[in-house]
Amino acid sequence: MDFKIDKLDDFTLVQVLKEKLDTHIAPALKSELVLLSGNGENNILLDLSKCNYCDSSGLSAILVANRLCKNADGVFVLAGLQPAVERLISVSQLDSVLNIAPTLDDGMEMMRKSIETE
Repeated sequence: MDFKIDKLDDFTLVQVLKEKLDTHIAPALKSELVLLSGNGENNILLDLSKCNYCDSSGLSAILVANRLCKNADGVFVLAGLQPAVERLISVSQLDSVLNIAPTLDDGMEMMRKSIETE
């Protein structure tokens, strides 16, 4: 299994369990995110704490999740970025577009606060 999905009270937690979010994993992750959105899940927390590499297909999956949540008036939070992935997101100037939390716990707190203010 490449990722784990937990439906919590207010949001869905998606954890990537592989070290690389690349062309081998990103398409399946993207499909899963579309399914979650189609099932009415509009608040998604994506945990990348185990991921130390991400390519353009991984970035695409992240952006799809962000767009799906925004279009459904939900919240998307990205948590646990490792240095290489954080650099890629920063270089791509996506750090100004995405909600990013340093750790999974911080991401959960950010998610709950964002949901409360909706």
